[in-house]
Amino acid sequence: MRPAVGLILALIFCTSAADAAPKLLWEAKGLAQPESVVQDPATGAIYVSNINGAIMQKDGNGFIAKLSPDGKMIERQWVKGLNSPTGLALHDRTLYVADVDQLVEINAASGEITKRYDANGAIFLNDVAVDTEGTVYVSDTPTNTIWRLKDGSFAPWLANDALNGPNGLLVQGDKLIVASLGKIQSQGQKQELAGLLAISLVDQSVSKIGKGDPIGNLDGLEVLQPGVYLVTDWAAGALYRVDAKGKVERLIDLNQGSADLTYLPDKKMVLIPMMLDNTLVAYKLD
Repeated sequence: MRPAVGLILALIFCTSAADAAPKLLWEAKGLAQPESVVQDPATGAIYVSNINGAIMQKDGNGFIAKLSPDGKMIERQWVKGLNSPTGLALHDRTLYVADVDQLVEINAASGEITKRYDANGAIFLNDVAVDTEGTVYVSDTPTNTIWRLKDGSFAPWLANDALNGPNGLLVQGDKLIVASLGKIQSQGQKQELAGLLAISLVDQSVSKIGKGDPIGNLDGLEVLQPGVYLVTDWAAGALYRVDAKGKVERLIDLNQGSADLTYLPDKKMVLIPMMLDNTLVAYKLD
């Protein structure tokens, strides 16, 4: 009887492990170098930034696509007239878009571009985060700079080489959490790995999360639960779970180009733009 019991327990364990593994729910195709994604809580619509050309080029080809909550295309070029749009953030019906050296405001109800803020001296504005009061933070990856939009003024807020190629941003309490891409290398050189950092919104001090060990070439950043983050690795093609002590767990193997994700806690669903595949994938996390 013991071998049979052992076999049954093994089968139960394997089944439970399989059930707990992230499950691909859907894949939206027909995008053009998608970089970032957010969901509009007011309508359920999904907005995806599309570079649609050379990165960092002011070619006017970039756009924002609008999808249904289940990944069906509603309007491929919902917002036109952008260059190389990357990070997105939504606050009070305003969609903020990082676009090379501008921060663009879009009316989420109409899709109309309402304002453009110039970031003179910026090279590549990358991700966007907004706090509860509407203050906007934007990473400029190559210059190790965080820009801030506050009271209508858009200006550099912090420049610090310790940021190590700041990419993904997330406001959490009195901290700005940063997922770093790593030091920008010359063409042909191997990209250095980087980790997660925390910037004090009070005194701008920069600290490591956990031991600060390198994790990867990080892109998107979201909260999974208190003290636990979801992070994408653009170069390796992966979704990681990282806790406050810096412990890393690889949740999903992806293709290279896994970019700026969003997490929907009510559905336990993560949306990941796959830039090189021209798709948006949705996974259920248990």
